[in-house]
Amino acid sequence: MFTHQDLADLQAQSLRMQSWIRRQTYSPEHEKTLRRFSSWELSELILQVNQSTLRGKLAADPSLPQGLVEEDGRQRWFSLEEINELRRRLRIGRKSLMAPRPQGKRALRVAIANFKGGAGKSTVALHFAHAAALDGYRVLAVDFDPQATLSHSMGLSDVAEEYTVWGIMARDLIHETERMNSSLRGAESGSALPQRGLPAAITEMGLSDLRIADFIKPTCWPTIDIIPSCANAAFVEFASAQYRHLNPEWSFFAAVSRFLDSLPHDSYDMILFDCPPAIGYQSMNAVFAADMLYIPSGPGYWEYDSTTSFIGQLAEALEDLGRFGATVPAGTARLPKEFLDVRFLLTRFEPNNDLHRAMETAFGKVFGDRMAQHPIELTRAVEQSGRFLSSIYEIDYRQMTRETWRRARGSFDRAYGEFRTHALSAWDKLEDTP
Repeated sequence: MFTHQDLADLQAQSLRMQSWIRRQTYSPEHEKTLRRFSSWELSELILQVNQSTLRGKLAADPSLPQGLVEEDGRQRWFSLEEINELRRRLRIGRKSLMAPRPQGKRALRVAIANFKGGAGKSTVALHFAHAAALDGYRVLAVDFDPQATLSHSMGLSDVAEEYTVWGIMARDLIHETERMNSSLRGAESGSALPQRGLPAAITEMGLSDLRIADFIKPTCWPTIDIIPSCANAAFVEFASAQYRHLNPEWSFFAAVSRFLDSLPHDSYDMILFDCPPAIGYQSMNAVFAADMLYIPSGPGYWEYDSTTSFIGQLAEALEDLGRFGATVPAGTARLPKEFLDVRFLLTRFEPNNDLHRAMETAFGKVFGDRMAQHPIELTRAVEQSGRFLSSIYEIDYRQMTRETWRRARGSFDRAYGEFRTHALSAWDKLEDTP
């Protein structure tokens, strides 16, 4: 017979192995570090300028970041900080190298969501975050998934649950309950509604005193921060049901939206959500806060079936939220929920696989121009990056043949480039920040 204690013991064993694996994966200091990028990558893939032009600019102005030079003098290697300084200071043909950003807008929020586990949500979120950072954007990643794959891939492992989305939701419950209790109601009678009470188990956790910055953690990428997740945050679904019972008027689905609204509008350019493979309290917070919905799917029938179920159940769940319209405080995103754009993206795609090509055609017939034109291909380099909790952008191309590396990176570059085009279009539609 097995009890909860046996399961806890098994988890403890697994956590010890998990710690050992990370020690093999990360640097000797047990911290993930970001590699430097070669002058070839910098010119051809990142800044997309002629190599001789870049060399000429660096030679003409010694005050520009010069990178580290290899012993043979053939290649320079630049940190991301140096790359961003070059972006700010260089102009090529009078053209700025800064990433385009609509003026007067807050950060664009994108939820990457689907039912199916293994659909590539965390992989897409990780690669889009890294591609956007190399593109010159400041990124905030939000890990809604208790599996915490995105958090682990970003180098965060020892995270307490109060600093996850669950902590944001519990903190929001306390603040919203206090706000409701302090508001006079019943204008005709001059009376106030009965006070809503929360148990000490919630109010005495110290969540109310946490600052916004306490939830946001830096990563080894200098322009990427993350609100991490952890396995212990899995009980958020049970806890949230209890919280709703304690205060039925609490608009639980808007907690993360209110949190993000409290950030300075110029803190980030893009905010990417990695959603769990289910529709629940966390995923509803993600889709409610999102301006844009990106739905990745594998190229098989069961993935297609799962995607169909996901969008149907998501539609029903969003429709059900309409009854909360009267209780959503001013300043919170409006109901019914509207997305500026919705896109579908095939992942783990093999161009030479007849079934995959047939399913690509089926997806295209159903979703039309909502379907991304550049699927993410399954390559050996992509598989290798996943095993080492890294993106293809973090892997040094010298660890494999350059052609293998370029093929994998090219697939993600094309997918990200298409994403950026749609994102900029949606971004333009956002209301100007006050």
